[in-house]
Amino acid sequence: MSAVHGEDERAAGRPSRYDVTGRRGTHPSAERLSPANPLWGSNGIAFGPDGRLYVAEFLGGRISAVDLDGGELDVVVPAGGPVRSPDDLAFGADGSMYIADLVPGRVWRRSPRGEYTLVSDEVKNPNGITCIGDRLFVNEMKPDGRLLELFPDGGAPAVLTAGLAMGNAMQRGPDGCLYYPHMISEQIWRIPPDGGEPEMVADQVDRPVAVRFDRGGVLHVLSLGPEGRVTRIDLHGTGSRTLVTSGLAGLDNAAFDAENRMFVSSYASGGITEMHPDGRTRVIVPRGFDGPYGVTVDLGGTVYAADHYRVASPPASSEASFGGDGGADAEPAEPVSHVLAPFAHGIAADGGLLHLTSQFGDVRTYDPRDGSMRKRSGGLDRPMGIAVDPAAGSLVVAEAGAGRVLAVDGSDRVTVLAEGLGRPVDVAFDAAGRCYVSDEQAGAVLRLEEDATAAVVAECLGAPQGLAVVGDVLYVVETAHRSLRAVSLVTAASWTEAEDLPVGPSPDAVPVPPDAGPALFAHGLPGLAGRFTGLASAPDGSLVLSADGEGTLLRLTPSGPR
Repeated sequence: MSAVHGEDERAAGRPSRYDVTGRRGTHPSAERLSPANPLWGSNGIAFGPDGRLYVAEFLGGRISAVDLDGGELDVVVPAGGPVRSPDDLAFGADGSMYIADLVPGRVWRRSPRGEYTLVSDEVKNPNGITCIGDRLFVNEMKPDGRLLELFPDGGAPAVLTAGLAMGNAMQRGPDGCLYYPHMISEQIWRIPPDGGEPEMVADQVDRPVAVRFDRGGVLHVLSLGPEGRVTRIDLHGTGSRTLVTSGLAGLDNAAFDAENRMFVSSYASGGITEMHPDGRTRVIVPRGFDGPYGVTVDLGGTVYAADHYRVASPPASSEASFGGDGGADAEPAEPVSHVLAPFAHGIAADGGLLHLTSQFGDVRTYDPRDGSMRKRSGGLDRPMGIAVDPAAGSLVVAEAGAGRVLAVDGSDRVTVLAEGLGRPVDVAFDAAGRCYVSDEQAGAVLRLEEDATAAVVAECLGAPQGLAVVGDVLYVVETAHRSLRAVSLVTAASWTEAEDLPVGPSPDAVPVPPDAGPALFAHGLPGLAGRFTGLASAPDGSLVLSADGEGTLLRLTPSGPR
């Protein structure tokens, strides 16, 4: 029978980035622990000539337009085209859309007819972008970055100034100058668009990620922190500041409509939200999981997901803990953010601690009790899945880029448990303390033996990733087949536990080669991790799966040994 609760029924009408039918998979117990997230994060936003709000989805490699009256989404720049990682956008006087394509280092023009032209590939980490009439300006999100004017009709970029301490979203102010943040030094600067001496206009501004002026000329500075802060600065009088806290973690950008209503985006959870002057909010497009990727369940039954920019749990109203009853009358809610953790992909619960791997190539331990984050190892090549060795207490990590499995002990000493693998993605332990690893490239699940060899447990699998062991059965997500495979560790029998899972690109997505997909998921780029569909077992014997295709977590009750 179906285990879908009222939350899931109310969410069925929401647009899904995976599949408009809202399928969860064919397993009879498949249950969403959170509503589908229609956006792969939300970064740069700007109103277009048609009055719709356009949203750059950096993680999804696409741009969508939002009808603010009903919240409907229309994908305008799909993934698989020339644009790979749009982070900000702006519109010129002729209706052309200009796009900052962050990771490849390109700036694009999309004409009103939908034609793409490369404006420049000479900008390093282009991010903040704005237009003044037909003039185009962009800055670089890097230390010692530059602010440049680009010429869509040809010509070398003109450098207005250098020395930006990581630029980001910028805008022309009422005085005609370009205003932009220095994210590292927490300052706001301005410079005339024709060049000149840059001037600092505000110092000690909380983690500035974007500057925006409302219709009355008041400067609003968005903070990228967990509190959802916006600092309003009076530039016309005393320079006084007003701090507003919204609770929207990971603000990224803002746009004001003709009625001076403020709409904000979140890199951490997606969505589009109207933010009132007093900090109250109104959801336009619901927020959710950007991934999720790695997933774990602690001994109390609480689910945690590594969600690329943060650690988050499902909404409490949809059984975030396995001890409760979500209830048909529970109101839908967004995932709960525990901590902002940039590029988190793997996660493992260990008592009161959470261990994380990140796209930065490190392993860290987060203590929710005091908010501390301890670095355990660094310099790794795409570390992905992580588990705790129940006997030794060490952290065991699948280092996908190096083809190794590593152990990090309590003194942070790293040893190699296995090497020469194809692309190890996840690790898991059985009740006897034996370690299993999924090798996505080899299409196999291996068991690491005491003599440092690896025994094949299952092979001929389709891009296996997430692993979990329940009793004597090992479960593995075959991402290429969008299925969950079960293998008996006693008889070696195997069977398909669930099919048609919402993992990976949507069924109607245009297939693209690895070097043409969204930048995050390109295995060929140094330091960038690929997709990771995580799997975890809960204390009650159920499984939690990361449905990264639609931005949800699925709970499944396995059928048991066969």
